[in-house]
Amino acid sequence: MTVTAQPAKRPANPRFSSGPCAKIPTFELAKLADAPLGRSHRAAIGKEKLKAAIDGTREILGVPADYRIGIVPASDTGAVEMAMWSLLGARPVTMVAWESFGAGWVTDALKQLKLDAAVKTADYGQIVDMAAIDYDTDVVFTWNGTTSGVRMPNGEMIPADRKGLTICDATSAAFAMELPWDKLDVVTFSWQKVMGGEAAHGMLILSPRAVERLESHTPAWPLPKIFRLTKGGKLIEGIFKGETINTPSMLAVEDYLLALDWARDIGGLPALIARCDANAAVIDRFCAENDWIANLAEDPATASTTSVCLKFTDPDITDGAAFAKAVAKRLEAEGVALDIGAYRDAPAGLRIWCGATVETADIEALMPWLAWAYHTERAALSAAA
Repeated sequence: MTVTAQPAKRPANPRFSSGPCAKIPTFELAKLADAPLGRSHRAAIGKEKLKAAIDGTREILGVPADYRIGIVPASDTGAVEMAMWSLLGARPVTMVAWESFGAGWVTDALKQLKLDAAVKTADYGQIVDMAAIDYDTDVVFTWNGTTSGVRMPNGEMIPADRKGLTICDATSAAFAMELPWDKLDVVTFSWQKVMGGEAAHGMLILSPRAVERLESHTPAWPLPKIFRLTKGGKLIEGIFKGETINTPSMLAVEDYLLALDWARDIGGLPALIARCDANAAVIDRFCAENDWIANLAEDPATASTTSVCLKFTDPDITDGAAFAKAVAKRLEAEGVALDIGAYRDAPAGLRIWCGATVETADIEALMPWLAWAYHTERAALSAAA
């Protein structure tokens, strides 16, 4: 049915950006009043807050007790780069990419670290055959492609007896999907995705195997100070107890603690995953009911439940990029959806964040508006033809 009239109901929160993402539904600035502003992060109160962030992360995500968790600078990017620069080079490397951020890690490995790495790639909407990877090499990959909407279905293809390390960028997967900790040696993410936290802080999680590599391997290249995880051949344990490498924002830390409290209150990781699944299911149903739009992910088993990427399939749309931008602009002008354009390197379309901080009712309210915007722009094209 062609939609011409504007829908009556609007999303209560139009923030569907894929990063930084919507704040927790119960967020209020006043709830950050306990942040120790103007205090040193090395003071007792600062260390206590930072340790609480680490402990809360372990609790909600179910991170094994013998894995280290550290708060590091420069968001998820800093955490991934820290892992690559500190750990790679000891054995052959396989770089895996099916979206733009994974492609960035490939570039860094080849051009910056100058590694003779094997490179496995897939087009947007597809995923590399992860079962065909040689896990006796170190493997660097994303769990969920934030810019492609394609995710790992599970970790069954990663062997338990692998000789290499698995280094996983899980920034749009952590707190939204089950992560098989026994199959992952390094996991990175940022607070600004599924937990709706503030930018600039990354999380670095290391398995015992990763720690062993750190303490036995000296990289062939110089390490910037903010990347250094060892001293005298031993892990700097303080980093994983809240003694951060550089000065963290205690306001951002307080915001993350608030988000962790919210996650506990709603039922922990199972509840967070359920919220993401419910949000993505709304869009799946919408795509099934409308033949002019589809999920960019070609296989439903690998479709993301957080960064849901969509493409317009109407064969009469000749300039897909311009059309998608027009739809996104129209929705933003109406105040019903902000920042939902596809990532600049991705195929033309839309990207709707469905992470746990987004209310399912808002996704449901957005869908009629998406149909309205499509049909309004489509009518404008027909009139101009």
